[in-house]
Amino acid sequence: MQRIHREDAKKFAFDFHEKPLLQVEPGEVFEIETYDASVGYFKSEQDKAIPSRRPGFDRNPPMVNPIGGPVYVNGAERGDTLVVQIEQIEVDNYSWIAVGPKRGPLGDSTRWPEISGEYTTKIFRHTPGKSGKFQDGTLHFNDRISWPITPFIGTLGVAPDREVTTSIDGQGEWGGNLDIRDFAPGNKIYIPIWHPGALFYLGDVHASQGDTEFSGTAAETKATVRLQLNLIKNRHCPWVRIEKPDSLIALYAYRPLEVAVSTATFNLMEWIIEEYRITPVDAYCLVSTCPDFRIHIYQMCRIGKLNGVAGAEIPKKYLIPS
Repeated sequence: MQRIHREDAKKFAFDFHEKPLLQVEPGEVFEIETYDASVGYFKSEQDKAIPSRRPGFDRNPPMVNPIGGPVYVNGAERGDTLVVQIEQIEVDNYSWIAVGPKRGPLGDSTRWPEISGEYTTKIFRHTPGKSGKFQDGTLHFNDRISWPITPFIGTLGVAPDREVTTSIDGQGEWGGNLDIRDFAPGNKIYIPIWHPGALFYLGDVHASQGDTEFSGTAAETKATVRLQLNLIKNRHCPWVRIEKPDSLIALYAYRPLEVAVSTATFNLMEWIIEEYRITPVDAYCLVSTCPDFRIHIYQMCRIGKLNGVAGAEIPKKYLIPS
């Protein structure tokens, strides 16, 4: 099985100039070993998020949130759609979160000075699940609180059309740092392709995350991701989409967040109108009346140029054309 090893998965931009690290056939299973967002800096609670101590923080923007790639997919052309199928995510034996001065929405807080006045790193221990691996294991927040590990890919996408965009705050119809919890095993991710070979990148695995990733950091971890890439020829979806076994999710990223929500909903309507033969009137009424229509706010972080990331979801059982 082909693999990108962790030491090679240290790119910090979605760059169409980069030489591919792997060349795969559609449907070929391969693996990417990823670093965590800190490139391995946080190993204990004594490792604080002090910029002067962190490698890569002397650059602007900082060299954090590394990704592996690009992966060249044989037969992929501009105008096609890439189908990403994540088969397995095996996380490391711990994850971390770091808060402190100038980090996140409470980085300047006077209400809770213990948040903004000093740097705090929390290390979360992972224990294996029934499989003997961490992918179905437990994350221990502390001695009293724990929950199932729910791993997902925080940053993935293809090289954008004309720009080179950083992995820390690059976002667009091509993917990027979106921190979407539904970039998870069992789901299909659709991404429009802009260059021959697609030039796919992946990194930034999380062991778990709440809606919005409110502090700006979730349960960050190293991982090994097993996946395959397929193609839909001569079809170009307008933005990244997710197909779950029982539902569809259309995405958008923008600031203000209200625009991301409305545009994600428009994108979902376009999807079900074009591919499920729902009439425009029915689609418009469906997203307003269906009790199972959902808006997800995946990311709402004050980091660099990051936009708010929204997803509009509808169960497939309602997609019966008139």
